[in-house]
Amino acid sequence: AKTARKAKVKIAPSMNKIEQSDREAKESQVDIFVEPFDSKTYKGILPPLALLDKRVSKVKGYSETDLEEMSRKVEDALQDFNVVVEVVAVHPGPVITRFELKLAAGVKVSRVSGLSKDIARGLSVTSVRIVEVIQGKSVIGLEIPNREREMVSLRDLISARSFEKSKSKLTFAMGKDIAGMPVVADLGKMPHALVAGTTGSGKSVAINTMILSLLYKATPEEVRLIMIDPKMLELSVYEGIPHLLTPVVTDMKDAQNALRWAVAEMERRYKLMSKVGVRNLAGFNQLIREAEKKGEPIRDPLFQLTEPLEEGEQFPTLTTLPSIVIVIDELADMMMIVGKKVEELIARLAQKARAAGIHLVLATQRPSVDVLTGLIKANVPTRISFQVSSRIDSRTILDQGGAETLLGNGDMLFLPSGTSIPIRAHGAFVDDHEVHKVVEFLKQTAPANYLEDITQERSDTGEFAAEGGADSEMDELYDEAVMFVTETRKASISSVQRRFKVGYNRAARMIEDMEAAGVVSGPEGNGSRQVLAPAAPKD
Repeated sequence: AKTARKAKVKIAPSMNKIEQSDREAKESQVDIFVEPFDSKTYKGILPPLALLDKRVSKVKGYSETDLEEMSRKVEDALQDFNVVVEVVAVHPGPVITRFELKLAAGVKVSRVSGLSKDIARGLSVTSVRIVEVIQGKSVIGLEIPNREREMVSLRDLISARSFEKSKSKLTFAMGKDIAGMPVVADLGKMPHALVAGTTGSGKSVAINTMILSLLYKATPEEVRLIMIDPKMLELSVYEGIPHLLTPVVTDMKDAQNALRWAVAEMERRYKLMSKVGVRNLAGFNQLIREAEKKGEPIRDPLFQLTEPLEEGEQFPTLTTLPSIVIVIDELADMMMIVGKKVEELIARLAQKARAAGIHLVLATQRPSVDVLTGLIKANVPTRISFQVSSRIDSRTILDQGGAETLLGNGDMLFLPSGTSIPIRAHGAFVDDHEVHKVVEFLKQTAPANYLEDITQERSDTGEFAAEGGADSEMDELYDEAVMFVTETRKASISSVQRRFKVGYNRAARMIEDMEAAGVVSGPEGNGSRQVLAPAAPKD
């Protein structure tokens, strides 16, 4: 005979209302779009929330009677296998409902885990997930899918007080947790993230959600992006936004060069930080701001002066540095094409780039050990897993099972660094037209500001290679540099560097090519060069 219920189950209220930030209220009172659109007025302005769709949930959840009945069914299903449990609480959520089970004395959790398929059959649902440890409680969790899923809106998450209160400019709105509350994460603390999931699991939508979260939180002066997209479809929509450091990279050879540039930039930032005596990017930027406030800007300690400054010319001074986020949408494809070399570059960035303000977001459809190698996994502590096809894949990405029982369409397990207990969350849905509207707004606020040499061929040290993309005659600044040298009669690397605001290597390469073309002489004993070619005739 079935055991009689001892007490009424405690049913937690469903959290449908998220505490809104002041930003939502302010923007609803002000007309954001003032005609005509003036990019100077809008410079540095974050996109308005009105660009994102407002979705009203009409999903009807389980009633209290239904939940009472299901609690009884759970107890009865386990009683059939001589496992005595008591349902002590129920937490309805937007996508799943969690039952908290109190085990009888002497009952092992593994016995309940082994019966997950039988429980699913007894409750007439597709799958259930057993949560063996719930932090701060002596019960275990049983998660079952709701009859109807609530669609999670990105606008709800971005307008939430918890997102607004987060001081980090690298804040991600991940989704809603099982109770319907926003899950907000800081990429700065992660400091790198690994995202995996099969086709249709919601992985690409989650990448879009992460990128839009950054665009709603930070200006181009605070965060810059490098996007690597082997699929050529997912990230190309962001082409032209002022946050990008280089056009969206779709060629894998260019992707390898972009990662080499990131390694060289990391080393450069560390040299700068050691010279000025700070330990991380936040400390560096704080120092620069304080120096500017006092009216005493700090000279660039890495600038190489090869000749005296001209009258009225100033030493280059340091400015604040933005954080750099590198998003790779399909790591498996990249590893197949360029392989071991990329693995080493990613490992170097993952090991050291945190304090330099460079962060990685790596996504893959195939979480197998040949893609997520030990080297990459060891250095990327934060994992986000969507639905995967097998328990083996789940163990590869999360180092534990569970991701194979997820429901797809944005259902995820989020494992923050420094913990072994994943958080179940439901990712926000973002439609293509919402992304397009945000991108169009950002394009109007400021022009794209690309660094040309990011995808140029480099050696492993970060220096430009001698062949490949290194021909200065192909450099769009070469003709202007020749005109500048012949008019000023000054053939020094530092003068070209200062005039065109380019790196030392690029300026040196242009001067060397001018020597090969007979425009300037070779270096004399003291390192100076003579200008041989006459200045171009004036019109």
